[in-house]
Amino acid sequence: MQPTDADGFPIGRHPGWPARLGPLRTARGAVALRPPRLRDGGIWSRTRLQDRDYLQKWEPTALGGWRERNAPAAWPAQWAALRGMARRGQALPFAVIVDGEFAGQLTVGNVVRGALRSAWIGYWVASRLAGGGVAPAAVALAVDHCFGPVGLHRLEATVRPENERSIRVLEKSGFRREGLFQRYLDVAGSWRDHYVYALTTEEVPDGAVTRLVRSGGASRF
Repeated sequence: MQPTDADGFPIGRHPGWPARLGPLRTARGAVALRPPRLRDGGIWSRTRLQDRDYLQKWEPTALGGWRERNAPAAWPAQWAALRGMARRGQALPFAVIVDGEFAGQLTVGNVVRGALRSAWIGYWVASRLAGGGVAPAAVALAVDHCFGPVGLHRLEATVRPENERSIRVLEKSGFRREGLFQRYLDVAGSWRDHYVYALTTEEVPDGAVTRLVRSGGASRF
């Protein structure tokens, strides 16, 4: 039987997973990343339901209503799906933690090995923590982990042109705009254009965390 860590993830299944990253000090508190837990369901649901207006306009259209999809009862299936992808080496799912409390999610998905060594990155953070450096810190921690222990070469992110806050988060970590995907994703019931941003390991030779710290966006403990 394969040994597992405290969160139930197999140890040594693929490079860099499971992992706990950080913390970094920001204006909103100490930011860290860890694997999601089954017991996160309550705070996950409360945060998502409270932040419906803040989050729904940026997220892909899905079956069912917002309350149904983000109820506490919906979390176990989502957690199991993330856990399964992590076990198979297809994704690195994280909970964003601020001062020890659940504050959002960050997922590195569609992990491809071989000659490509690429993945995409997506994230959300509770509205009460917006503008305090939490999302940039979380992204920087994930970037350095992906370009280090995970062994990836390239990360991509897609973002709607109207989502200026998320664009700033990506640019603080060194992501550059590569182009526009027209009518790329169904969001809020319509096909929306998205910018595609990308970053390769050569573009952050000292690391995304170092870049963020030098800019004054975070500090190390």
